[in-house]
Amino acid sequence: MDAVAPQLTPPPDPQPRTPKVRLPEGACDCHLHFFGPENKYPWAPDARYTSADATAEMYFAMQRVLGLERAVVVSGGAYGTDYRLLADALEQHPKRLRGVILPPADLAIDEIRRLYALGVCGMRFISKQRFAHLPPLDPVLARRAYDAADWQVHFYPGGDLAAEAERLLALPNTVVLDHFAGMDASRPELDVLFRMLDSGKVWVKLSGPMRCTKADFPYPELTPIARKLAWHAPERLIWGSDWPHVNMTGRAMPNDGDLVDLIAEWLPDAALRQKILVDNPAELFDFQEGKT
Repeated sequence: MDAVAPQLTPPPDPQPRTPKVRLPEGACDCHLHFFGPENKYPWAPDARYTSADATAEMYFAMQRVLGLERAVVVSGGAYGTDYRLLADALEQHPKRLRGVILPPADLAIDEIRRLYALGVCGMRFISKQRFAHLPPLDPVLARRAYDAADWQVHFYPGGDLAAEAERLLALPNTVVLDHFAGMDASRPELDVLFRMLDSGKVWVKLSGPMRCTKADFPYPELTPIARKLAWHAPERLIWGSDWPHVNMTGRAMPNDGDLVDLIAEWLPDAALRQKILVDNPAELFDFQEGKT
């Protein structure tokens, strides 16, 4: 059977609106991806999608409109375990970026330490139920990365949080769950998620609401969930834009200014926004004052 050609993912809205809400100084976007140029950073042979350029410079221009200052870049799945683009971006912008890679299973200790020096703070694993071709949870590799550089484990569940909870909690690493813990907003596993948060070692990204519901913006099912999480464990929540919003074929592409204004809907209190947008990311990703 011939391989299916990867689909070109729709681009983000090129004209982000200036948000109505003013973000606090030092606000951090904790989940986004960079892509391109293709002639320098080729796609993985098994990539399920490709993207037009979504470069650091393009992202920084958007940041200025939105009022963001810091960012955590996550290796895009279209590159598989090739993290060269991410490493290059961190080398070029060490004060304002941190990184999370999709790791090859044979990632060596010396390479982990090299990447740590560049600003990589963790590795991302993906539930087999979500994307079987991307790195699944690997406790041996997670332990190696913890011992070498105290790296975090970022995990994107596929509706299987209850099944994976004990394995995640058994890791020595700090665990960060992507995109509202990968939940289906119509039947959220909040009891499991609250128990994991109560362990003190698990964090959750308020990111990717479009991944959790079939509804379009403003993703109303997510508002009560975000508020419940913020009430339960505000000290272990962070926010991410998920720019450039890949794999939105057949769906309405959100404007990034609107996504920022959605933060005020989820987090009506300014002190709470300060905590989740500034203080928590500074702690988790070691952003130091005066070094952005």
